[in-house]
Amino acid sequence: MLDENVETKMRKRSKYKPKRVLLNPVGYVMESLSPVRSHTSFMVDLKIKNHAALDSLTKGVATRTDIDTLIAMGNVTEAFARMGFGKDYSDVVKQGLLALRAVGARGVETGRFILKAAEMTALNEFMELHDAQMEVVTLKDMDAAIALVREEFRLKKMTPILEKT
Repeated sequence: MLDENVETKMRKRSKYKPKRVLLNPVGYVMESLSPVRSHTSFMVDLKIKNHAALDSLTKGVATRTDIDTLIAMGNVTEAFARMGFGKDYSDVVKQGLLALRAVGARGVETGRFILKAAEMTALNEFMELHDAQMEVVTLKDMDAAIALVREEFRLKKMTPILEKT
């Protein structure tokens, strides 16, 4: 038998989500203070992924996945620069992001991602800056940079590759 007043008895879902509980808080703190470069397997995988994407872009055979990898690298590099890692190189960050946007926009229009000479130079410097930042940051800094990128994405503050009309 069904109750006719089901709607009145149902409660509204709470938006409260409890924070996760750390099993080893001391280990978490010690781990977050360790530099990213001390995690060699992670660093090697990340460098190979980023440099392979840039290499395929310079050869003219880049796919959308390669461009997405470079965009993610660029977002993290910009976040690190905002956090103070490489603040002196803001022009390198700006030129690298502009080059990525230009290549992405041309790729969306033509279906191929082809670099111009100035963009290649800017992206090479951008990659060097990213590699240098990864040598000095800690895991805590990396988490903060990723959180900053996610927050910018959530608030729709990121500049799209191609404006929607």
